[in-house]
Amino acid sequence: MTNEPSVIEIDDRVRHQTIDGFGISAAFRRGELIRALPEGPRREVLDLLFSTEKGAGLSILRLGVGSAPAGGPYDEMASIQPEDPGGPDAPPAYVWDGDDHGQVWLARAAQEYGVRRFFAVAWSAPGYMKDTGQDRHGGRLKPEWRRAYADYLVQYTRFYAAEGVRITDLAFANEPDWTAPHASMRFTPAEAAEFVKVLGPVAGDEGVGLVCCESLGWTEAAAYTAAVEADPQARRWVRAHSGHGYATPVDFPLPTKRPTWMSEWNPSGTAWTEGWYDDSGSDGYTVASAVHDALTLGGVSAYLYWLGASTGTTRALLLIDEAAGTYRVSKRLWALAAWSRFVRPGAVRVGAVSAEPALRVSAFRNPGGSRVVVVLNTGMAAVTWAGLEEGAVAYLTGEHASLDPVPVVDGAVTLPPRALTTVVLP
Repeated sequence: MTNEPSVIEIDDRVRHQTIDGFGISAAFRRGELIRALPEGPRREVLDLLFSTEKGAGLSILRLGVGSAPAGGPYDEMASIQPEDPGGPDAPPAYVWDGDDHGQVWLARAAQEYGVRRFFAVAWSAPGYMKDTGQDRHGGRLKPEWRRAYADYLVQYTRFYAAEGVRITDLAFANEPDWTAPHASMRFTPAEAAEFVKVLGPVAGDEGVGLVCCESLGWTEAAAYTAAVEADPQARRWVRAHSGHGYATPVDFPLPTKRPTWMSEWNPSGTAWTEGWYDDSGSDGYTVASAVHDALTLGGVSAYLYWLGASTGTTRALLLIDEAAGTYRVSKRLWALAAWSRFVRPGAVRVGAVSAEPALRVSAFRNPGGSRVVVVLNTGMAAVTWAGLEEGAVAYLTGEHASLDPVPVVDGAVTLPPRALTTVVLP
């Protein structure tokens, strides 16, 4: 950067969170959808999700640990121990098909693109471990099954290791503050902290870090974070604190010095949409705003979208048409890609301020030294950012652009209204 006054100022001396990555979930058998595509479209979808040249360059894959009896319908994830082995102290009776509803295949495919972070999340324990006798509709883990459930989760990571995929991060419950009609299990913040002390040492022996506690909203996540941080024995085992963006938005830091992850969210809606700015509440601009807030207001180190690809009236990044063997792309993908392709794991968010109130700015320094500035122009007029150093390149995402290169002329780039511009500085 030059020393001339500029509409945006970057200060490398101000350092915020380190970025762990950006990702998607493949839970509830979405990996099967991608794998079932014909070879050409399948490769294109993988490129769109994981390529740093053609797509979003995502670096974290979130997997679903199953709890349902084997042989269930689509949208159910089968347990690796579908039947009660005879009690919590009985020898386990694990089963493994080497596929895990296409998730092993997708994880291996992601590895080919350089993905090294794999996050396994259990929505529930198997029903026989719970006080309700079923994996759906909430219920709680029976106290006598705590160690067996911990062993169950760690065995899941061992199965993946045998397939050549290292599970790096593990969560024992998804939205433990919500009773869902699908697989779900309740933990209070205090109960979660207690279970962390059971699972942590077992997972730690396998080199797997815990992520806790995947609550429905960010305000709710703060209560779980506080409970774990208040317990010295529990907090030593938690690598990252997490929450979702459904019940409450990600707009403040959680009460911890550890990394925090926004680990699941997509916008509400009842229809598939592809637009950038269409007042649907599920357009690309909405996603861009949410990502910006999570990074700058929430201070998150990871941002994981729900879902990468799905069917029907989904708000996923991609829509799969199973019958036709085709797919469609939403601007939501390119909104996320404006950060994820360029801001790589290990990057540090640095100081960034703008003299123009309409510009929402986030800036990062990558491990290799390059700097990335992502600017969401929320106003109705274009803004010129001048004073860029030689070698700067810029990419536009908006109604008619999807990370399209745009000119940097004499050190200046135009930031169009209601659009997202990514500038990479050498």
